[in-house]
Formats: sequence, C-alpha cells, structure tokens
Amino acid sequence: MTRLARKSAVFLLLLVSLVMPSLSIRAQNYFDFPSPSGSFLAGEFALEGLNTGVASSALMEAAQSQWDNAGVVAQAFTALLADGRIDESLPVARHLLELEPTNNMAKLVLAAVALKERRYASVVTTLKDLGLSDFVDIAATVVQAWARVGQNDLKRAFAEMDDISNGSIEGFLIFHKALMADLAGDPSAVDLARTAYENDPFIGRIVEFYVRTLANSGRRNQALDVLDKFAAEGLVHPTVARVRAAVEAGKAPGKYVSSIAAGAAELFQGIGVALARDGTTDMAMAFLRLGLYLDPAADATSLTIAQLLESAERYEAANDIYRAISPDSAFYGEALVRSAENLDSMGDRPEAIRRLRNIISVDPQNLVAITSLGNLLRLDEQFAAAAKVYTSAIRIVGGTHPRDWRYFYLRGIANEQRGAWDEAEADFLKALDLNPTQPQVLNYLGYSWVDKGIHLQRALGMIEQAVRSNPSDGYIVDSLGWAMFRLKKYDEAVRVLERAVQLNPNDPEINDHLGDAYWRVGRKTEARFQWNIASSVDEDGKVIQRVRPKLENGLPEPDDTPAATDARDAA
Repeated sequence: MTRLARKSAVFLLLLVSLVMPSLSIRAQNYFDFPSPSGSFLAGEFALEGLNTGVASSALMEAAQSQWDNAGVVAQAFTALLADGRIDESLPVARHLLELEPTNNMAKLVLAAVALKERRYASVVTTLKDLGLSDFVDIAATVVQAWARVGQNDLKRAFAEMDDISNGSIEGFLIFHKALMADLAGDPSAVDLARTAYENDPFIGRIVEFYVRTLANSGRRNQALDVLDKFAAEGLVHPTVARVRAAVEAGKAPGKYVSSIAAGAAELFQGIGVALARDGTTDMAMAFLRLGLYLDPAADATSLTIAQLLESAERYEAANDIYRAISPDSAFYGEALVRSAENLDSMGDRPEAIRRLRNIISVDPQNLVAITSLGNLLRLDEQFAAAAKVYTSAIRIVGGTHPRDWRYFYLRGIANEQRGAWDEAEADFLKALDLNPTQPQVLNYLGYSWVDKGIHLQRALGMIEQAVRSNPSDGYIVDSLGWAMFRLKKYDEAVRVLERAVQLNPNDPEINDHLGDAYWRVGRKTEARFQWNIASSVDEDGKVIQRVRPKLENGLPEPDDTPAATDARDAA
C-alpha cells in the first residue's frame, strides 16, 4: 500500500494509537508487584491506556496503603469513575474531601449522585461556593442549575447560568437553558432552541432538539424545513432520521430529555467529548461514565465511550459495549458497523468485510456501513470493488451536496490505485467542484498532476492552498516540497522537505524525497543518510526498492530522472 493510502486510512477510520496492544499484560505484571509503589505504577500505566478495570484495582490498593495521601487517593477516585464504578467511588470522594476540602471533582460526583436520587437541596448545598476556576466548576454550576429546575425554580437556574456566561461557552449554556426550559414546559424553550440551532445548525443533537420543540408545539412545517436544510447539506444522523419519521407521520416526537438526570447527563457527555478531543482521556472517560450513570439509556454516550476505548486499542472492550446496544436503538446500526471495523483492527479483515456486507444486505441504505465497506476493501487493495461501493454511496446521497465531496474523493482514490486515472481525475475534479477549498482533494490531485508532469503551475497553486489550510500536515508539506523538486526548484524543495521531515520524521517517502533534494543541491552525504533512514522505516518494501540503486549510484542527471509513480494521499 502506498504512503498515500496509509495516510488516507488513518484519516478516514480515525484510528489514533495511544498505547501498545500488550498494555493489559504489562499493567497486570506491575499490579503483581508486591508494593504500594508497584500498584500505583501499574494503575497509572493502565489508566493511561484506559484499562480502567486494572487501573481502579491497582490504584485502590495503592490508596489503601497511603490513605492520607491526597494525590494517590485522587488518582484512585478518577480510576473508579473511569471504570464506571460510581457507587464505589462515593466513600473515596468523601474521604478525599476530608484530605482536600477544595477538591471540586469529588463534590461534583456527590452532587451528581444526589441529583439522580432527586435530592435537589443536597445538590445545591454540596456545590455552593465552588468558584469558576476550571471546567469542573463550570460543570458543577450547570448541575446546580439543573437541581434548581428540579425545585421548579427555572428563573434561578437561568440566573446561576448567567453568572458563568462568557463568549467561549455561550452556545453551550444556551443549549442547556433550552433543555431546561423545554423540560419545565416554559414557553421560552422554542426561542432558546432556535438560538442554539442558529449557532450550530448542522450538529445532529441540536437539530434533533430544535425539531422536537417545533413539532411538539404544533409547528410541523417549520420542523420539516429544518430537517430539509439538514438533509440538503448531505448530512445523516440516526436520531434525526427517527424524529423526521415521527414528524412526517404527524406525531409529536416528545421531549429531548425526559428527566433532570437525563439533562445533566447531556452535560457530562458534552464535556467528556471535549476532554477526549483535548487528549485528556482519563477525565474524559470519568465524565462519560458519570453521564451514563445519570442516564443509562443514553446510547450516544455508550458509543462515545466505546470509541474512546478504540482510540486506546481496546477493541474487544469497545465491542462489548456495542453488543449491549439494543436493536431498538437508533444507534444500533452504527454499533454493528463499528464492531465490524474493530474486527479489522484486531486482524480479521475478511470477517469484518463479511459482516459489513451482511449489514448492507439487510439495510441497503446504511451509508455508514457502505462507506466503511468501501474503506476496508480499499485497504485490502480490492480497488475495483471499493470503487463500486463508493458509487453506491454516491447514488444514495445524490452527489450534489457540498458534503458529498468525500464520496467522490474516496472513489477517486480507489480509481487512482486501480490504475484508472481518467476516472480518478474526474472524481477529484467533481469533489473540488462541490468543495473548492478542501485541502485533502487539492493536495491529492495537485500532487498527482505534479507526479505525472502535467498542469504543473496549477498543481503547485493547489498544493500551496492546501498547505495554507493545513500548515502542520507533514504529508501536505511534503507534496509542496516534491512539487518544487519536480519543477527543479531544488533549493526551495530542500527547505520545504526539511520541514516535512520535522513534521513526519518516520515516513519513508518524505525521507526519500528529502534525500533526492539533497542530492540535487550537492549535499550527497546527507542525501545517502536520508535514503538510509527511508529504507530503515519502510514497512512495505517499495521505498527500499526505489532507494537501493540510489544508495549505490546516486541520482541520474535531472533530464534523465524518471517520474515517480507512487501517487500518495496526503489526507
């Protein structure tokens, strides 16, 4: 597989490797170490890899031997939360507050449990005087506001939310105000929901909520207009589809959240997602587990937890969660697809492909399954079959929406890799017609043109535009450097390719390209050094074959240099 295809696979399947597959074995070995420090190290290591069962057991063992050490107890507390052992965390939270009275995470957990049990006065008492120093404090303020709603005091809930209002979280607060007003039956709910929608018109949960408020208040036509705008963007979302079916049938779809606890669960889910994107995976898991504790029926939260486990390569644990999602859930189809993808990640691609085909045979309109099947076929180098699958996806979406660019792009990659360049080029041009500034497409097509020695100036401009959009993407920067090289601007090529190597030091083709550029400017020792690096990090063997004669003889004269044939995806 070319470097282009490997990078595309990472981009499309969103597989972020955080730990080694042997994590649980290594952590267990630490756990067996007969000392508090060994248990703590085992727990820390396991928690980093989201092996939360091992982490919580090891850290609790360490905490029990160092019960007066607030730092150790706090880590054990976090691990219990991340493992979903909320009830077991409560005595630890209380003890932590004895050691560290300002530990607001412990207060937040105690308040969340009280909220679920409808002890709203206890929530308010627990969370008083927290301050506003970080996201925990903000979350606590919103939980306290939900408790006010439980006390039938929506006005005070809004006032407390206003106290923490600022530009960066204004949209988040408006969404929760709208949820509170809707659950309380306040007429301001529709206007607040509209504001939340106008802030984020293409976020599935916000669209679903706004449509529900409109349809529940008898504004069916307005609800359908919102749904049509969502569909016009080429967007699909399982719960939005279900709400649409209800609205089209003339039914009131019901409230977005059905209880105070479910409303607060939405808060924890949102913060968990934000923390996960920031890379704070242990706290992300803790917040997500709290959200699921408050609303065990929140399948969107279950899916997010599973996806976080996937990011740590804990595919079997993720699949356990997917298997628990009911066939009646709007997210059941997505759970099936992701479970199949995890089989591929665990090394059983044939079974993954077979399951995806089965899903599609039952649900031929399942766009998620179709796209996933195309991606796996392409990774399996079944390029012609992949192109056909992407064609079926284009038929479903229509191929005219701005967001449909991705399907033409994917089909273009498959066509390019099967040697059908004319069809691939047409797909890339269509993708750019739908989304003229899309950096992945600009880079792929621009690089391919450069590699073929055609449309060189236009290609260079496209790649430069892609670099401006993604200046930290080593693959796109490499494309620019290689374009400079092909245009015989060798000094500029060296400068750009050195930057690309800094961004992606272990990519064989980028190192190979830098070696070529060094050779052309007379830096022949450095050229051979880069070619040796390229050979040492090459997993497929294709770069090694290309580099071997260069290590022996260097590059031929510029006029005799053959065009490279490894078209790559810098997605």
